[in-house]
Amino acid sequence: MDLSNLEEILNPPGGGEPKYRIKQAKEAVFKNLISDWSEATFFSKELRDKLNEECPLEIKADVLVSKKEDSVKARITLKDGLIIEAVLMRHADGRNTVCVSSQVGCPLGCLFCATGKMGFKRNLSANEILEQVVFFDRYLKSENQKVTNVTFMGMGEPFLNYENVWEAVEILNDHKYFNIGARSISISTAGIIKGIEKLSQEKLHVNLAISLHAPNDKLRSSLMPINKRFPLKDVLKAVEDYVKKTNRKVMFEYVLIKGMNDSNEDAMELAKIMDKKLYFINLILYNETLSAGEAGIFKPSETKRVEAFRAILEELKIRYTQRYRFGDDIQAACGQFATSNNPHM
Repeated sequence: MDLSNLEEILNPPGGGEPKYRIKQAKEAVFKNLISDWSEATFFSKELRDKLNEECPLEIKADVLVSKKEDSVKARITLKDGLIIEAVLMRHADGRNTVCVSSQVGCPLGCLFCATGKMGFKRNLSANEILEQVVFFDRYLKSENQKVTNVTFMGMGEPFLNYENVWEAVEILNDHKYFNIGARSISISTAGIIKGIEKLSQEKLHVNLAISLHAPNDKLRSSLMPINKRFPLKDVLKAVEDYVKKTNRKVMFEYVLIKGMNDSNEDAMELAKIMDKKLYFINLILYNETLSAGEAGIFKPSETKRVEAFRAILEELKIRYTQRYRFGDDIQAACGQFATSNNPHM
């Protein structure tokens, strides 16, 4: 799908279609989910043919569906041949959450993340971000369902592509298009402080999530090189300022990795950080993947260790949730599907 020339085609220099036609066109794509401009009968046939040629709506994607059919992973090929991925998670309560990518690859190089070994290719445009949601809205349309939640937790660091991410957020929230509530949109960052500060000033209060994964600087720096630039104390200070300005809850993501960050000591240290009224932890069971670093293969924490970790949080009255494990049979770890058998990565 390529909408980059849409406004230029509809409103070329010297005049073209009425201004409201752009709104109609976007509504047709983002709300009515047309997959061919021939369905946009409010345009002339000549214009529809031109749009099909220069602004194609086809989304090229390979799909994997989990055995439980509760998650679907799409590997989407962009117009320049690069690959991104998005995941649909289908919840028992009827919610349909799409985890979207904001960059092709990622510049942060977190050792436990499959995307880390891809390196960084480029930022996604707002339309390329929205394309991922459109794909799954089309997928769900036959079941009379739609995407209800969007999380920016896929490939890339959203706050290193802030302007395009925020443009996409506003369109996702717009009642004329996707009409997804602000509280149903979440942005996850590894700790880009300027991004956290900018988010605190936005009128649209979406959810903030912090990719934490370690309770101290030494361990976090070994897993996430970005921590050397943005130490934990500075990130936590930015989060605290965000909470004061917005009075919004903040989720801290914590992937449990065997023998790395899952000890009782780690749990106790984490509890000290998280002992705040509007903080809560999201424990994530690690999806095993080959590391991008020298540490080799990371393993998910064993069940008994996870239970012990949780018990300490409960004893210390720390609010936490444990993410249901979607799609461990469909290469669900971020970047796995995109990098498998892909000559462009």
